[in-house]
Amino acid sequence: MADDRFETGMAVRREVLGNAHVDKALGDGDGIDADFQRFITEAAWGSVWSRPGLDRRTRSLVTIAILAALGRDELDIHLRASRNTGADTSEIVETLLHVAVYAGVPAAHTAMVRAKRILGDA
Repeated sequence: MADDRFETGMAVRREVLGNAHVDKALGDGDGIDADFQRFITEAAWGSVWSRPGLDRRTRSLVTIAILAALGRDELDIHLRASRNTGADTSEIVETLLHVAVYAGVPAAHTAMVRAKRILGDA
């Protein structure tokens, strides 16, 4: 079952983040983070992102909101990935406005600056 979850997770991870990002993250496959990479592929991508309850666009927006609220650098990866998930710039802006109310203006402002840098002023 773990191998199925890994294979499913790898397919979803590549679809959302793109091959170049995933290949770089995986490196040579036997680095000190090999077990970590397998874990996030199985848990995040093979168990959560592959569930039928939400579409990829919605999962993308939820992820962007959480990462923005927490002030995590991984936000940039998911802003770029929004091009692959169908989440458009106007939806991301609305999501970040929601973050401003529920997580604070400073967190949303930082995320908006990052979104402008990555997605442009569209």
